[in-house]
Parts: sequence; structure tokens; C-alpha cells
Amino acid sequence: MITGVGVGLRTQHYAEFLNKKNRPNIPWLEIISDNYMFAQGVVLDKLLAIREHYPMVMHGIGLNIGSIDPLNMDYLKALKALKKIVQAEWISDHLCWTGAHNIHSHDLLPLPYTEEALNHVVSRIHTVQDYLNEPLLFENVSSYFQLENTEYNEADFLNEMVKRSGCFLLLDINNIVVNANNHGFSAEDFLNTIHPAAIKQFHLGGYEGTDLFIDTHGAAVHDEVWQLYKKALERFGNIPTLIEWDNNIPDFSLLEKEVEKAKKLSPHPSRN
Repeated sequence: MITGVGVGLRTQHYAEFLNKKNRPNIPWLEIISDNYMFAQGVVLDKLLAIREHYPMVMHGIGLNIGSIDPLNMDYLKALKALKKIVQAEWISDHLCWTGAHNIHSHDLLPLPYTEEALNHVVSRIHTVQDYLNEPLLFENVSSYFQLENTEYNEADFLNEMVKRSGCFLLLDINNIVVNANNHGFSAEDFLNTIHPAAIKQFHLGGYEGTDLFIDTHGAAVHDEVWQLYKKALERFGNIPTLIEWDNNIPDFSLLEKEVEKAKKLSPHPSRN
């Protein structure tokens, strides 16, 4: 069972988790699915050695759930196989599209919040969940422009997607703050709109920028993100939380400090 505050497993920190004498007191880890779906040899061996001591969840960037391209069944097959290998508690990805017509953007692009887009993505979620035989989690993404002719705001779109598809949400608190700043809405109103039963995991990360906030995953969690996280805990309860840091990756000791900050806001059972 996943509880408490975890961290993302990155190669820079393998040594800490493979240290038999002094393993980090972290209750669970999140792996980037795409980094391990076709892994073999030493990489897979290290992953499984770490998995012996830490429960894991899988977080992907390549599902492309919002695209008009056909779903990639080879990708789904590999995703399902990895889930079985690491016995992951759940699989998550992003509510976005990453490319179309076989052209990849290398970015997480937001959907138009329309009825047409909602029906499209719900249909694809059903297909994927039926293939994997489990509900997925989808993360709210950061965005830097707004599309015209939307029929939903982002929070209402997420609620309706969960209701129609049976999926869950991975609520990225940093992304809410980023989007609220960039598009001029209330981050707290966003939180208060999301249905509590939809949330299964939180992400906490760092943004960069002053006027325009950019979700870089390359900085410590900002004060306003901590403040919103506290409000999220009050609304949704002690949801499993991940400290996400993918760029300018620091020494593991700094990640541990971020974990301790999160734990002080929301005491969780500690790892044995």
C-alpha cells in the first residue's frame, strides 16, 4: 500500500537506494515508465534490486492519450509488462497530447476543453483501461497559452473526465499554481472544484520564472505551492505525495529535506 511522501527514482540516486547499510527512509518511489519499458541488463537489474525494498508506482510521458493518432499498442504492451515486472501499485500519465500524424512535439500539450475533446479522450481512456484491466491516473499539465472556444474550465473538464471514464487524478499542485498565475484564475477555487474522490496522488515540484511561470521540475518547491498543498491536504486528506525533481537534479540530501517539509504539513506513517 502506498502512503506518505515518496520521491522519483533517478539514476543519479541509485547508489543511495542500493546502499545496503543505510537505505533512505522513503516509503515509496515513482519511476518514469518510458525509461524502463524496454530496459534490459544492468539497468533492469538495478531497478529490480531497488524494488525489493521500495514499493513503486509508474508515471509515463508517452501515452499520448489526447492525440488523434491511433493508440500505440506496442507501447501499451510494454507498459503492461513493466507493471507486472515491478508490481507497481498504479500507472499514471498526463492529460495531454504529445504529437499527431506521427510527429512528436517532445512536450506535454494541453487539450481544448470542449465536449468533442472530452468524448474523444474518455473513449481512449476506456480502451486503455480495458487493455490494462485497471483504472489509470491522469495528471493535470502546466500550460502557457489558452485555446479559444472552450466549453469547460480545466477543473470541470477533469471532473467530467473522471466521472465518465472511471479514471483517477494525479493532482500536480505545482501545475495548478503555474496555470493560475499564467491564466489568471484562483488556484484555491480550482482545488475546491475538484471532486475529492477523484484524487489518488499528488505531485509537488518547482517552477521557474517571474511573470510567466514555467514548470521545469528543476527547482525546490515554492512557498505558494506549499501553501496550496496544505489546503489540498485539508480538502482531500492524506493523499500519497511525490517530490518531483527531474532537471538540475540535486544531492539526495536536498530531496530528503523537501520530503521532511511535506511530512510536517501532513504526518504520514513512516517506513519501517
